[in-house]
Amino acid sequence: MAPLLRERDHLSLAETGFLISSSLLGSIVSLFPWGLATDRIGERFVLFAGLTLCGAALIAAGYAHGFWPLVGLLSFAGATGASVQSASGRAVLHWFPTAQRGLALAIRQTAIPISGFVVALALPPIVHAGGTLWGFATMGIACLAGAVLGVLVLREGPRADVPAEAALAPMPVRDRRIWRLSIGSALLIAPQLCVAGFTVLYLHDHRGLSTGAAAAVLAVMQALAIAGRIVAGRWSDVVASRLRPLRAIALAAFAFVALLTLLLEAPLPLLVPVLVVAGVLSMSWNSLSFAAVVELAGHSRSGTAIGLQQTLLNGSGAAYPGLFGALVAASSWYVGFAVVALFPLVGWRVLRALPE
Repeated sequence: MAPLLRERDHLSLAETGFLISSSLLGSIVSLFPWGLATDRIGERFVLFAGLTLCGAALIAAGYAHGFWPLVGLLSFAGATGASVQSASGRAVLHWFPTAQRGLALAIRQTAIPISGFVVALALPPIVHAGGTLWGFATMGIACLAGAVLGVLVLREGPRADVPAEAALAPMPVRDRRIWRLSIGSALLIAPQLCVAGFTVLYLHDHRGLSTGAAAAVLAVMQALAIAGRIVAGRWSDVVASRLRPLRAIALAAFAFVALLTLLLEAPLPLLVPVLVVAGVLSMSWNSLSFAAVVELAGHSRSGTAIGLQQTLLNGSGAAYPGLFGALVAASSWYVGFAVVALFPLVGWRVLRALPE
């Protein structure tokens, strides 16, 4: 809905980028408390309460006009919807052993590209028929349906005995390994938010595609990202390591975003495949980082560790789109993508220092 909101409310490219990231901005203040709450009262209530409030905020956003009202409501939606991160991630940790956890978390993480695929196909005709009111209402109702489904089917997983060394492990906020993993992941997320997040705007504003055609490219990217996450998760189970595949994907993302930068003015039949691959790689690694952090923290502190990691990811993620939009507006798309290409390379360097 970004092009329509931008035209309706006279938003600059930087304001549009900030609006895109506002839900992440809201989650910064809530992810860690949601993680603590999940460890103490369980996944079921946290999921239900958070998604119910998130759905209500999105429905209210459909009636809002202007930059700041939208930012406020979307930030609140992000703050409440962030409950999903710790609740669903901790549930997977409870129910699956280590040898299956990479694939299980990867399947859980496909929720993001699946929803992106569905939204990219379904939202343009909904918005065309009923405007942004219908678009926000559709997303809000989906969240309310998720809250009901979660409270009906989610149960606490079996609690394994906690080994003595795990009981003596440092709290997540004092564990340097978790901080390094989280910082490296926060660098890797830049292409996901700037390449995938701005695909429609770039193709529509700069290359002249219709909104529907640009959204179709994003839909293909999201569909392939579903397979990418599953393959990455299974790969990590086979090699019994989350970090080796994570580092490899970081290098591949750097290579393809750099190649994309060189091809920004190339004919569309050459540009679009590289754009799609760069987007798929930028969205394929999340479950590996997620699995690594919950395994480092252990069963009893997994919710808190997820909250800490996701706070850093969403904190940086909230900044990236706005900064990217401002950079492109001040210079060019070429400069913007060239800078973004460096982030996964630096992330790979940070992750190299982590022991297997």
